[in-house]
Amino acid sequence: MKVLLLNGSPHANGCTAAALQEMIGVFEAEGVETELIQAGKLDIRGCVACGSCMKTGKCVFQDAVNEIAPKFEAADGLVVGSPVYYASPNGTILSLMDRLFYSTHFSKHMKVGAAVVSARRGGNTASFDVLNKYFSISGMPIATANYWNQVHGFTAEDVKKDAEGLQTMRNLARNMTFLMKAIADAREKYGLPETEHGAFTSFPDGK
Repeated sequence: MKVLLLNGSPHANGCTAAALQEMIGVFEAEGVETELIQAGKLDIRGCVACGSCMKTGKCVFQDAVNEIAPKFEAADGLVVGSPVYYASPNGTILSLMDRLFYSTHFSKHMKVGAAVVSARRGGNTASFDVLNKYFSISGMPIATANYWNQVHGFTAEDVKKDAEGLQTMRNLARNMTFLMKAIADAREKYGLPETEHGAFTSFPDGK
């Protein structure tokens, strides 16, 4: 089992990192391989809707998105962590996720996804909702905990005092590990669920 973690914060040792490290401790104890990518300081522009990826299966911009793509393909699960900026995830992680999910042609079906958000006080649930949309549109089961996957604090030291938040991170990692193992077991026994394709509702005739 392998989990890829993306830290959308520009601070490698900040609040979001403290939450992700709590998860990594559980993953390692459960025998799950992890790779953490510090995405928040990368120079990643947004999608320009050029359509090149439809032909090539990768983004036209040769940056970290194309480097992360094969790591995502090889992973059984993806954790995306972000600080909250104006009740939304930070712009860099949103640009990365838009392009990563749109430009890659490999199936994400039944990879397990988890969103983690960090704020001083408010905006967590709105940001959490935005990140979960990437998983839900891709056939990815979403890992949950015993509360929303969030921590609170202005500094990493604050987050380390957020006992409930850290507890949530540990429960999230345990649940995510269980889901990944259960899906792997079911894949061997039953195969993956069939996914239909082809129907595309657009109403071009205006009716």
